[in-house]
Order: sequence, then C-alpha cells, then structure tokens
Amino acid sequence: MSHRIAISSGDYNGIGPEVILKCLNKRKSQNDTVIILSSQRVIDFYSELLDIPLPRQNVRTIDEIQPGKVNVLECYDDINIEPGKLSQKAGKCAMQAVEKGIELCNTGLADALVTAPISKEAVNLAGYHIPGHTEFLAEHTHTDDFMMMLVNDNLRVGLASVHIPIADVPQNITEDSITRYLRIMNSSLQRDFNIARPRIAVFGLNPHAGDGGIIGKEEQDIISPAIQKAQELSINVSGPYAADGFFGNKKYEECDGILAMYHDQGLVPFKALSFGAGVNFTAGLPIVRTSPDHGTAFDIAGKGKANPSSFEQAFSLARQLSANRKQKAQ
Repeated sequence: MSHRIAISSGDYNGIGPEVILKCLNKRKSQNDTVIILSSQRVIDFYSELLDIPLPRQNVRTIDEIQPGKVNVLECYDDINIEPGKLSQKAGKCAMQAVEKGIELCNTGLADALVTAPISKEAVNLAGYHIPGHTEFLAEHTHTDDFMMMLVNDNLRVGLASVHIPIADVPQNITEDSITRYLRIMNSSLQRDFNIARPRIAVFGLNPHAGDGGIIGKEEQDIISPAIQKAQELSINVSGPYAADGFFGNKKYEECDGILAMYHDQGLVPFKALSFGAGVNFTAGLPIVRTSPDHGTAFDIAGKGKANPSSFEQAFSLARQLSANRKQKAQ
C-alpha cells in the first residue's frame, strides 16, 4: 500500500534537512508520495554540502505534486541558511512548513505528517509563542483531548504533564486529567496500534509511589481514584507503580502503554531504552503526526554527523498508523 506522507522541514539551520535526506535516500525503492515542506534552496544546499543525492520533483503548487515520487513543495522563500545558528527567519519558516503540513492532512491531501525538529527559542523569536509542536498541532486541528506519546516498537510512554516546570507538576495532575489521559491512550492504542484491549500501567508521582502516603499523598488522593474511575470505564489499567522499580524489573514488557506523571519520569528511561530510535507521536489528533525524539542539534548541524534512526522510525510509524486508520475506516 502506498502512502502520502508530508514532512515539515524543521529548523533549516538544524539537523532536520540532513536526517530527511538520509532517510529518503535509503528509501529509493518505496512508491510512497512524499511531500517535503521546505524550499528547493534548503534541500539543494544540504544535498550538495553533505553529498546526499536525492531524486525529487521541485513544485510550487499542490497540483504539481507527482504521485509515487519525492516532492519538495515550496513553503517559504525568505531564508538565510547558516547551519548551527539560531535564527528568527528559520523559526518562522519551520512553523510555516508545519502549518502547510496540517493543511494537507486536514484536507486529505496527505495521510500523515512527520515533523522534523524545531527550535522553541527560534519559533518564539518569530512570534509563535508556543511550548512545542504538540500544543500547536492540537490548536490547529481544534483538538482538546490529546497527549504526547513516545513510541519505540512495543514501548509506548504517555505523559500526564509535559512542558511545564517540575514545581508545577503536582497542581497540574488531577483525578479528571489522569482519567482523561487514560481514555486518550486507550483509544489511541486501539485505533492507531490495533490493540483490541490495551494493558496500561500508571506511575505514581512520588518516590516509591508514595510508600503508602509516607512520601506524599497524590497516589492515594488523586492517582488511585483516577485509575479506579478508568477501570469503571472498562479500561484495562493498573498502578500506581514506582517508576524506577517498574523499569528496573522490566515490567514495561508486560504492558502496551505507560502513563508517566511528568516529562523526565517517562522520557529518561524511554530514551535510555530506545537507543536513539524513539518516536514522538501525538495521540488524540484527527491527523497522524510523528516526529523524531531529538532536537535541532545545532552543534552538529551541517557536519554530516546526524543519526537518522529516529527520523526513519518516525517515517515508518507514520506509514503504519495511517494504514491502521485507513483499515479501521473501511
């Protein structure tokens, strides 16, 4: 089955163009319609600089896109390519590419969107006051119920709080919010990953999951009641578990999804286990969106050192999830 995959270029001064080129250069035999949302100048610059040839069609309108080919759709022209440099122009262009990708998916012209890394600092300099891709995608697809999920094969970690200071985590996790995230995760595992009855584990907030209330009451007052409420909704969920023991004892191998309470609680062990091949997936959106689980890596931009593994996995997962959704819709 062929797919129509849109790829937003990310910050063109980062490693986004490099990992895109490396990924697509390895997929020459595929018959997908790939739409790189960027500029011909950006792709040409990095293709020549890094000696990564990529046969492609350079187009300016949607109507010119060639099925079964790699296409570069012009999304911006006010550029100044300086690998490794933080730039307001690059931040603006990165978000223009994301906006075009959302448009293509919303109108059915693309089956999925793979987003190359952006610099939050650069996009904020450009006037996009957002904490990250996830929240921007939710806003522009009119989605209230969404969550950030990291995926590597059968390891899937969702977050009950994302880009907020650690000091703000306790007041941002509530019984209702945890129950809502469990509903989103359960629905996504069924719809996107074709798991009929997902097994979901929930972490506690405190060390040792509160130790019976000795090291904090959130497990007793908030997390356990949310788990019970989710169970009453026929969600197959258990916990709260102490995160360190859960990963240390490889309990993650026994479940289909994990809900962590805050960013580093879930992402530190995930990235340690994923060996650079993890994928950021936004669950709950009406469109399929994936992204590599790394940033712009300005320090190695333009040097040919970027590892494309995570981007390759993001591309493959986008194909898989769009195929699963198509199958469900039939």
